Amino acid sequence: MENRRNDKSTAAAFAVSWNNLPEGSIYTWEQFADWLAPIEEADVKDKTVLELGCGNASLMMHLAKWEPARLAGCDLGDSVITAGRNMRNTGFKNWQIIKTDLTDYRSAGYDLVYCIGVLHHLKDPLKGFQAVLANTKPGGRFHCWVYAREGNWVIINIVDRIRKVASRLPWRLTKYFIATPLAFPYFLYAKILSRLKNINILKKLPLHAYSLWIAQRDFNFFRHVAFDQLVTPQTTYLSRKTIEDWISREKDVIDREGVYIIFRNGNSWKFGGKKIK
Repeated sequence: MENRRNDKSTAAAFAVSWNNLPEGSIYTWEQFADWLAPIEEADVKDKTVLELGCGNASLMMHLAKWEPARLAGCDLGDSVITAGRNMRNTGFKNWQIIKTDLTDYRSAGYDLVYCIGVLHHLKDPLKGFQAVLANTKPGGRFHCWVYAREGNWVIINIVDRIRKVASRLPWRLTKYFIATPLAFPYFLYAKILSRLKNINILKKLPLHAYSLWIAQRDFNFFRHVAFDQLVTPQTTYLSRKTIEDWISREKDVIDREGVYIIFRNGNSWKFGGKKIK
């Protein structure tokens, strides 16, 4: 019961973030493809696909272009309102948005289940991962992305301490008086690193790879990311060992030959594989 209460608070906090964005996807096509890789169009076309923790459907809008047979997304928060509006605007027909707790949601199974940027905000991330597997058909694929413990010492030791206070404040105060001023110096830092990306010694600076990635976006996206970091009541930074342990304990369900664990941008993990037939 305590986990459910905490996850509802997190979902409500993110709904505030998602529902106060302009219509459409907050992400570029390149960001979408990067988050989903090694999943590609061939893995989606004419397949059934489920996103656990869909937010405002920013990823689903892009994925619809790969023409899945059916596309569903679920979220616990009121972001499902914006998600439905965004999906209607795509012109894609066979979609469904479900308001539910992803950790408890069970379906008949999908060919592909993905969960991007959600598990690390759950009170029990392992339970979320088990839901990913439970909703994947035998022989189907699963794919997740989470914050890493490795490479995030600045965030863990500075930003996360601010989050523990900021997440209790009114969202407008957090967005405009905490996230905005915090995002500005990092915006400058990332843009400078981007201009000096060929200087090898600078590659040792904190969040170097991630900064080059996010430097492609404007200040509003930096603020969106900062607000997302600060508004959530719960964040866990997951080590590679934790992910390996998760996969190991599900050895009777996961085809070990298809498993991948990829360190992304120096501060996050993408991992996935196939479910045993």
